[in-house]
Amino acid sequence: MVPPSGSLVWFRRDLRAHDHAALHAALCAGAPVHCAFVFDTEILDALEEPADRRVEFIWESVRALKAALQALGGGLQVLHGRAREAIPRLAATLGVAAVYANRDYEPQALRRDAAVAAALEARGVAFHTRKDQVIFERGEVLTRAGGDFSVFTPYKRAWLAKLAPFYVESYPIEAHRAKLAPGPDAELPALEALGFRRSNLRALGIEPGADGGARTFAAFKRRIDRYQAQRDYPALQGTSGLSIHLRFGTVSIRALAGFAWKRGGAGAESWLAELVWRDFYFSILAARPDVVDAAFRPEYDALVYDENEAYWRAWCDGQTGYPLVDAAMRQLNQTGFMHNRLRMVSASFLVKDLGIAWQRGERYFAARLNDYDLAANNGGWQWAASTGCDAQPWFRIFNPLIQSTRFDPQGAFIRRFVPELTRVPRDRIHAPWQMAPHEQQAAGCVIGRDYPAPVVDHDAARQRTLARYSVVRNLNS
Repeated sequence: MVPPSGSLVWFRRDLRAHDHAALHAALCAGAPVHCAFVFDTEILDALEEPADRRVEFIWESVRALKAALQALGGGLQVLHGRAREAIPRLAATLGVAAVYANRDYEPQALRRDAAVAAALEARGVAFHTRKDQVIFERGEVLTRAGGDFSVFTPYKRAWLAKLAPFYVESYPIEAHRAKLAPGPDAELPALEALGFRRSNLRALGIEPGADGGARTFAAFKRRIDRYQAQRDYPALQGTSGLSIHLRFGTVSIRALAGFAWKRGGAGAESWLAELVWRDFYFSILAARPDVVDAAFRPEYDALVYDENEAYWRAWCDGQTGYPLVDAAMRQLNQTGFMHNRLRMVSASFLVKDLGIAWQRGERYFAARLNDYDLAANNGGWQWAASTGCDAQPWFRIFNPLIQSTRFDPQGAFIRRFVPELTRVPRDRIHAPWQMAPHEQQAAGCVIGRDYPAPVVDHDAARQRTLARYSVVRNLNS
């Protein structure tokens, strides 16, 4: 019997062949190093949209990863099935001594990894994981008392104080390429064979793969100094565009954070703070996996939300009568992207204007966001609903008109996604229902016919929300 030797690297949300913690660890442990990716049916079977941009992004990125590994002298085995069964089976077939993977922090992924580890252990195969998708994991940034942070600002201070060159150093792969085992020549299973089809991913200008991530990062570097000034304006190209690449690991978080940290300046520091938020939400999820369905602040599980399906449908379809909210929702539905400022505005509107539970909105975003990440999506929704890690008072409620006039002053973003309002004058576009009948006729936008009247009055909705939250506050005071 041939003793086990070498290892298998299991790629997941880390689809690149450079600066890769698990791959580097396996290569340092010795040859041969095999590589694999599994199109996991436990994940894919839960997706309802055949033209899912995320699946297409992954498929294209896996194809690019396979080519990159082949260029290094290795290969990539691409499987389709239940990962918890496919990986132990492949490890046995290859006769490896260990399987390496980068750590995932979502509850479902942790259960999958525990099952894989147990199956491998039963065969005498080790399962090693490495930190790769964050700079600091839970337990690395702690309060003075040694506990987890629950408020962002002190966490950020501690995070920045701990940051040192070691944490953003790259894991070299090229120097160890001779240890890579060549993979099979088999083609990837076709996208259609996985049960999916092409989407509008390319038409949206989204470039999959590590090369796409590198080009997107290079473009952002040229405008990073304007990030702080422009990041809140959805009509501008003010964000990095890297969120989908971070989600699927076609860029290295170490490279991104290291660049921002070393560059300095208002733009880079503001963007680095967003990467700190990302680590923060991962740490919250790791410490409190119950937040997936329940409030981070348990007392807010007592909130009684409304069950108004007409309001819900209006929000989903971008037909609330509030132009900025509607433009944001239509952007999400058409492109799978929503600007960060608008995620806050739309979430606040659903929960605090329409009185609908944050969990419903969180799941809606989860089904449609190209960059959907459980930790960040959950954290953002709970922040907007005042049930999570928010240092601001619970009675903070975004005013959609103020947000609209401040962050889309010319109405350029609104006109892009709500074409019914194209001819509405700039001074009326944020509240078109205030136009006189003759103004509506002149603009070709009759309220109630061409564009809906507001589904709720914001001031009245605000009072209902204050009463809703006051009941819970009084019960726990």
